[in-house]
Amino acid sequence: MSPQKQGYLYVLITMCIWGGFTLTARLSANWGIGAWDITALRFLLAFCILMPILIYKKDTAFLWKKEPFILAMIGGVGYCLTAYSAFHYAPAAHAAIFLNGFIPLCTAIAAFALFKQAFDRHTWASLVIMIGAISVMSFLMYRETGVAFGLGDLLFVMSAIWWGVFSVLLRQWQLSAWHAMAGVAVWSAIVFVPIYLLFLPKHLSEPEPMHLLAQVLYHGIFVVIVATLTYVEAIKRLGAFKAGSIVTLAPFMAAILAVPLLNEPLSFAIICGLFGMAIGALQPWRWLRRR
Repeated sequence: MSPQKQGYLYVLITMCIWGGFTLTARLSANWGIGAWDITALRFLLAFCILMPILIYKKDTAFLWKKEPFILAMIGGVGYCLTAYSAFHYAPAAHAAIFLNGFIPLCTAIAAFALFKQAFDRHTWASLVIMIGAISVMSFLMYRETGVAFGLGDLLFVMSAIWWGVFSVLLRQWQLSAWHAMAGVAVWSAIVFVPIYLLFLPKHLSEPEPMHLLAQVLYHGIFVVIVATLTYVEAIKRLGAFKAGSIVTLAPFMAAILAVPLLNEPLSFAIICGLFGMAIGALQPWRWLRRR
C-alpha cells in the first residue's frame, strides 16, 4: 500500500474508536463514573500493560526526554480531564460540534501560534463557515431554551485546544507512534494517578462493576493504546490538519447514533450546528476539486 492509502486506513481505525469514545464517554457520565475516575483508571491500565513491555525491550530511555512528558500533560491529562468532565454537562451532539468540530481549526491555530504556519484560503473558509454555524446554532438554541452555551460546551472547546496543540507537536517532533503512545500513557499515569489517589474525590462504588470494567477496558486499551498508535501514523502520512479533519467525521456519526441509542434529543439548532461544523471541518470542496 502507498503511504497515503496506509494513512487513510489508520484514519478509518481511529474513526471507529473515536466514534465509540463519544458514545462510551457519554454512557460513562450516565452511569455515574466521574471524570477523575475514568481518567485515572484508563491510564493506570495502559501503564500496567505498557511499562512491562518497555522494560522487557529495554526501551525506557526516551521517557526521560521532555517531548513525551509535554505530550502527556497536553494530550493525556489535560485533554481527558476536560473532555470527560464535559460529558457530564452536555450531550454527545455537543461533543461533535464543540470538540471534534473545533479540532481542525484549533490545530491550524496552534500551528500558526507555535510554528508560524500561515492559514491557507481553505482554513479561512472553514473559519467563516464554523463561525456562521455556531452563530446560527446559538441563536436557535437561545430562542428554544434561553441558553446559547453551557459549561459543557466550554469544556469541549478547551479539549479541542488541547488536542490541536497535541497534534501539531506530534507532527513537529516526529516521535514514533510507539514512543508517542507509550510516553503519553506512562507519564499521564505517573503524574495523575498519585494526585487522584491522594486528593481527588472518587465515585467507584456508584456504577455497576461491569459498567466500570467495560469503560476501563475500552478507554484504557482501545482509546489510549490502539487509537493513539493509528492516529500518530495517520498524521505522519497525511499531515495533522488532514488527519484531524477526516477523523472528526466519526463523532458526528456518533452524535446521530446517540439519538436512538442514548435517547438524546436532536433539535433543529443542533442539526444546523452539526451540518455547518462538519462542512467546515471536512472541507468537501477540496475533495471535489481534486476529483
